Amino acid sequence: MIQNKYIKYAIILVSILIPIVTFYFWQIFYTSNLNVKGKRDFYLLIPTKSANFETVVDSLEANKMVHDVMYFRFLSKLLKYPEHVKPGRYKIKPNAGNYEVIKALRSGNQTAVKLTFNNVRLKQELVEKVAGKFEFDSTEFKRMLNDPEVAKFYGFTPETIVGMFLPNTYEVYWNTTPQKLLGRMKSEYDKFWTAERKAKAKALNLTQDEVITLASIVEAETKKKDEKPRVAGVYLNHLAANEPLRADPTVIFAIGDFGIKRLLHNQLLYQSPYNTYINKGLPPGPINIPEPSSIDAVLNREKHDYMYFCASPKLNGYHIFAVTYQEHLKNAKDYQKALNQLGIKK
Repeated sequence: MIQNKYIKYAIILVSILIPIVTFYFWQIFYTSNLNVKGKRDFYLLIPTKSANFETVVDSLEANKMVHDVMYFRFLSKLLKYPEHVKPGRYKIKPNAGNYEVIKALRSGNQTAVKLTFNNVRLKQELVEKVAGKFEFDSTEFKRMLNDPEVAKFYGFTPETIVGMFLPNTYEVYWNTTPQKLLGRMKSEYDKFWTAERKAKAKALNLTQDEVITLASIVEAETKKKDEKPRVAGVYLNHLAANEPLRADPTVIFAIGDFGIKRLLHNQLLYQSPYNTYINKGLPPGPINIPEPSSIDAVLNREKHDYMYFCASPKLNGYHIFAVTYQEHLKNAKDYQKALNQLGIKK
């Protein structure tokens, strides 16, 4: 009888303890413990050189991201996370539980950095787009872009390598290396250059680098997609006639003053290999990173006899095209008149 009584008590005790223990572990696993009451995602950065558990805990505590560090440590050890710390960038959503975060950290399930290239004119601007987004030092990235041997490895020169960075948004891991980033961009570049695009470049008697360089001039001349093939056709007509391109954006690029609205005669004589008023052919490299639409505009250029164009006096972003120089002078005069009326001298 007494033994049965103890068994009965034991069963009652266990039945009480099981829910308590279950609830306790449920709290440890799933109750909000990280980024509690946060209003936005937090990104935990775990450096490659110091990827250890204490670094993770220190970072969470320094950023006030962990509510109960004891719970976090307990479950981390239970899941053997201290032995499997992986560097990277990890997203912690508001009111995240220990288990979901530790699981992501332990598996190395990073949140990629979104890297966007657009409106880039100078190599330094490209470096600045990358600066601060990754673990590596941007100065090393800049050095590699200017290194002739690095450029040669990817099939470019220091002047043309920026053409490898096609405008788009890419997802790249925070702890990638400059070498891996360059490799990724080369891979995207190679994907873009399909057999069809290569065939069209060959038909124009242009290399891929030359297509991108010409596309950068088209890009600088007009933002109107429907006009780009016509602009490209003008410059291809100049190349076919072995005449200087006389592209104003190349002079502005050479001078380095992108605030210029109106080029003066002496500026057209500025000594630079990029000045297409005094040099025949294409400049040494792109004067910006052109959009794919500009590259395709060159590859699918409009066939016509136009040799000249100038901005429309309507100042609507479009241009007026001409076959003869006399027509062009008239169009240019109308445009200059529009600038004078607005008081634009430079």
